[in-house]
Amino acid sequence: MGGGQIKLTDSEFTNLCALIHKQFGIRLSEQKRTLLEGRLQSLLRAGGYDSFQQYYDASLARPNSKGLNELINRVSTNHTFFNREASHFDLLTDKVLAEVKQRAASTGKKEFRLWCAAASTGQEPYLLAMLAMKTFGVDYRNWDAGLLATDISEKALNIAKAGVYTDAEVESLPDDLKKAYTESLGDGKVAIKAEVKKEVLYRRFNLISAGYPFKKPFDVIFCRNVMIYFDQPTKDAVVANMISCLNIGGYLFVGQSESLGKRHENLKFIAASVYQRLS
Repeated sequence: MGGGQIKLTDSEFTNLCALIHKQFGIRLSEQKRTLLEGRLQSLLRAGGYDSFQQYYDASLARPNSKGLNELINRVSTNHTFFNREASHFDLLTDKVLAEVKQRAASTGKKEFRLWCAAASTGQEPYLLAMLAMKTFGVDYRNWDAGLLATDISEKALNIAKAGVYTDAEVESLPDDLKKAYTESLGDGKVAIKAEVKKEVLYRRFNLISAGYPFKKPFDVIFCRNVMIYFDQPTKDAVVANMISCLNIGGYLFVGQSESLGKRHENLKFIAASVYQRLS
């Protein structure tokens, strides 16, 4: 095998796209061909393959967890940052969490469950945990508050679990949250404090799974900037599954560049890319 970049033929691209769509729900257009070709080069070199067909036959023709994990780690886009689409976090604090506190005051049940369904490298779930802790204040310890964070990429989840970021990465965090919930490690590194990390449960999960295995419904689901990669039938199925595990009155947040497309009669539009389950 030579040292140059291995080219992806038309048939190889078609086969890889079909597999990626079947396994992960991600629809790749022709415009993503060069990107896919580049991101998989290291896997071909590591396996000693001379072509994408050899790689496919050896690692993907009979899909196994290792081969698929390596593939999705290369294919998935894990671009994220703290306080991305900040208006969502303002609405969460000013409206959603305020309603949760009011409900607790009237029922006496201090329960709150949140699912971050596209956790990526952890910035979003950690910020969500910080906001809940800040909103509930010293009374937070008395709440049955759980935050589940899932992603398809094991590589991204490992970064999230570590909870260590650069000074530049935490720059977009509001100053009060940065002061209260992070600590400097020196050498340009910042860590999420242990008290925040222990509130977030990370798990690998594929959103196109036929059924969602959660035992209790969620009050809030954040699934932002991932459904943009799905075709409409896949998106409809994912949204239907999410509605089924959302409390009546609960909220679904999607990315501000995303549209749900199909009208879901039991969802009410609240604000840009924010919906509430009606029934």
